Parts: sequence; C-alpha cells; structure tokens
Amino acid sequence: MSQDTDASQLALLRLLNDRPEMSQRELSQALGLSLGKTHYLLHALLEKGLVKVRNFKRNDNKRAYAYLLTPAGLSAKLNMTRAFLSRKEAEFESLRTTIAALRSEVDRDRLRGSSNSS
Repeated sequence: MSQDTDASQLALLRLLNDRPEMSQRELSQALGLSLGKTHYLLHALLEKGLVKVRNFKRNDNKRAYAYLLTPAGLSAKLNMTRAFLSRKEAEFESLRTTIAALRSEVDRDRLRGSSNSS
C-alpha cells in the first residue's frame, strides 16, 4: 500500500473516530478526495474489519449510517498514527539538516561576495 493511501486511510479513521455519523459525501469533502476514492477507502476499512456500519435507529432517514471503529480499527489507527509520526519526524530532521546546509552555503557565498567586492 502506498504512503498516500496509508495517509488517506489514517485521515479517514481519525475522522470516523471523531464523527462516525458523517456521510460519505461529507467525508469526501473533509478529506479533499473524490467521492469514489472515499468510497473505495471506506470499503477497504470495512473489509479489513477496522470499521463497522450501523444504521441510526430512530432516524427518519433510514439511509443514515454511523461508521464505527472496531477494536481492531482503534488499534490500527494507533499503529498507523505512530508510523505516520515516525515518517514525519524523519522528514523533519532531514529538512532541518538541509536547511542548515543551505544557510551555511548562503552565508559562505555572502562572505565570498563581500570579500570580492573590496
């Protein structure tokens, strides 16, 4: 599975954890994904047993569902969050190193430029 799909699934799990009553259309808008991609991701989570669907009882709209994280879904969300955080921390450290090197290069070039203009 790609990091893009992993990130999208994690974002979907996080949204569902906070707001299980969201419709697929609302999830799609919140995630910035097409409705088809959201449907695909949601069904992948359902097939893995990470999410279950419940109809709202006493709701006039009988097509209203709640997407609830299963215990396995909560565990997967935690593991995915840890992995995502680890990747982002590594990216951050890499960027910090790159930024420090670029600053040194700029400072070096500025010093060379000022010494050449004298």
